[in-house]
Amino acid sequence: MGRPREHDDTTRAALRAAAERLVNEGGVEALSVRAVAEAARTTTRAVYALFGSKEGLFVDALAQGAFDFLYTEMRALRETWSPVADLIAGGLVFRRLVIEHPARYRIAFQRVVPGLAPGPELAAARGRAWAQLVARVQRLGDAGLLGKRTVEQAAVEVNAMLEGLANAELRGPVFRNLPAGGEERAWRDAIATVIAGFHPRPKPARTTTRRAAGR
Repeated sequence: MGRPREHDDTTRAALRAAAERLVNEGGVEALSVRAVAEAARTTTRAVYALFGSKEGLFVDALAQGAFDFLYTEMRALRETWSPVADLIAGGLVFRRLVIEHPARYRIAFQRVVPGLAPGPELAAARGRAWAQLVARVQRLGDAGLLGKRTVEQAAVEVNAMLEGLANAELRGPVFRNLPAGGEERAWRDAIATVIAGFHPRPKPARTTTRRAAGR
């Protein structure tokens, strides 16, 4: 019989949660192998065995976790008849990442850890999340709602809007100016505006009437 694993998925999950909590409370400076081990009530040996290093915690536990969240939650959404509504719903998954896992968002998108080098697993997780967004934009294209833009161009523009909204939400004061509960509506309206801009409706032609001669 093989030797049983000393550190299992339960320990990995506890370490991930501890790392995220430490960064949420004290920023990236608060994250150390020892601090994470103590917060998860395990040993530094467990951290090294499961993540390899402090940098591994940033990549595996936080950055990769952000993209895994986006992929899993967006994939779980039920598809409706409306590609516009479904893309907006996908965008709101991005908001949930910011609200529920701000540390993951900061590490993955704001890149607050200098010199953090993404490995193949992180790149793969990012690619899966990106594919989910592109698939929803593709449905806009299939419905003739992208105008002259390619699916890739439109996806980049949607993503830029999502990151801008996310950064504004994390800053706080911008959204505090809204009525209570208005944050989600702001997200919905902003995403809808981007989508509408892909295929603007033509302006109605002006009609002019000439006065009859002599009148």
